[in-house]
Amino acid sequence: MANIGKSITIKGELTGNEDLQIDGNVDGRIDLPNNQLTIGADGEVKAEVTAKAVIVIGHVTGNVAATDKIEVEASGIVDGDVRAPRLVVAEGAVLNGAVEMGAKASSSASTTPQPQPAAAAANS
Repeated sequence: MANIGKSITIKGELTGNEDLQIDGNVDGRIDLPNNQLTIGADGEVKAEVTAKAVIVIGHVTGNVAATDKIEVEASGIVDGDVRAPRLVVAEGAVLNGAVEMGAKASSSASTTPQPQPAAAAANS
């Protein structure tokens, strides 16, 4: 498991093929499609997050998508939408955003969101 320590700040895109724990600051985008991401108690993440599984103990600002599950621990804070087939939110955790769950959430977590077509104007 890779680790980003408390004193480390990363700005930009973070990708990889191993489990990752963040105890520092990450600002940008995180993409770990086949691995687990853990945001530790001291972790501050301001990013769009995509991973197989996400465990939030610290603070995430941004949308979080997982193909397996998202866990928000009692001390965890998520300010953004979450999308995963399974979601665990502990008592005391904070989740400010929309929740999408089920098979549809699993398949869409691994793809880029597609723009929605504009509604046609109704004729009176």
